Amino acid sequence: MLKTALGRFRAVAFWEGLSFLVLLFIAMPLKYALGFPQGVRAVGMAHGVLFMAYLYTLLMAAIEYRWGVKRIIVAFAASLVPGGTFWLDMQLRGEARALETVKAP
Repeated sequence: MLKTALGRFRAVAFWEGLSFLVLLFIAMPLKYALGFPQGVRAVGMAHGVLFMAYLYTLLMAAIEYRWGVKRIIVAFAASLVPGGTFWLDMQLRGEARALETVKAP
């Protein structure tokens, strides 16, 4: 899976999406409900690094697979919506399966 630009993008997208959910639904409530800001600092830093990796791997996949502007915008927007990267991964997996069935003799 990590051998292709798309595989690397999908792996980073998974971890970026997971870090976003942890930040929103665990770290931020801990900060604001219990006064524990350290969680946001740690998870926020990890999420920031993963977001930058997401953008880089998105660019690499877009170049290698010649994605159009619309697909790039949708992939970027997916990173801004909680759970969006998981939806995008389902779309990419579905397209990969469709291509495999077309290529099969």
